Amino acid sequence: MGTMKIAIIGLGLIGGSMAKAIKENTSHTVYGYDKNDTVEKKALLLGAIDEVLTDEILSQCALTLIALYPQAAVDFIRKKQEIFKKSSIVLDCCGVKRIVCRQVEPIALKQGFVFIGGHPMAGLEHSGFDHAKKALFKDASMILTPTKGSIQDVEKVKDLFTAIGFTNIQIATPEEHDQMIAFTSQLAHVVSSAYIKSPAAMKHQGFSAGSYKDLTRVAKLNEDMWTELFLDNPEFLTEEIDGIARRLEEYSRAIKDRDAETLRALLRDGREKKAFIDGEIF
Repeated sequence: MGTMKIAIIGLGLIGGSMAKAIKENTSHTVYGYDKNDTVEKKALLLGAIDEVLTDEILSQCALTLIALYPQAAVDFIRKKQEIFKKSSIVLDCCGVKRIVCRQVEPIALKQGFVFIGGHPMAGLEHSGFDHAKKALFKDASMILTPTKGSIQDVEKVKDLFTAIGFTNIQIATPEEHDQMIAFTSQLAHVVSSAYIKSPAAMKHQGFSAGSYKDLTRVAKLNEDMWTELFLDNPEFLTEEIDGIARRLEEYSRAIKDRDAETLRALLRDGREKKAFIDGEIF
């Protein structure tokens, strides 16, 4: 993989970390754009980007990484569709894929650039460039949904993502991605947000340890971003929420009825499923 000109759109936690990781681990030239010019100046000053991105430079970039909210990502691609270099790769980093891929694929085909959906499975409770880290993606998973991309193009981005720390590159369809993410990420944020609203949470000091920390960490979320992500994936997410609500009701009923046999069976089933998933039972 030769040296590329790479554009990064949005220099928040993900885009800023991408810029820092690429600068740290590759010889590629990085150009950055953020709607906040103070962030652009800071990124330039800290060496996270080589230059602030212009339309002229964008037209020369072999790869454009878009780290914006889903609709903003689509709007940016639509606005700049005639500027992207022909045969260049445009890859979004959004947390939902169907709504983005569905709108962008026809534009990519029409304009002659390659679009690949992407989702870096890494993050923090905090957002913004100030929290961006060059090691954010170390040992993380990168999901790609290359619906119309050639194998060669996928290999090119796989090489880049491996170079900046990702150890697992997962290929999926946009539908597979959204269904799995509803369970592995979105449901966890919903449950954490609901859990912390117990009246008992106000008095947890001295009564809590690891379990409480594990279950409440992601309650410190960005409500604007997560509202958009949840509403962009309603069928899969509500299916997961309704499913966990039904399962919780089973536990509640067994405890109310003082039904030790049923409760023990529910707990055993959960323990065994976790062990099986973790490869401890064959």
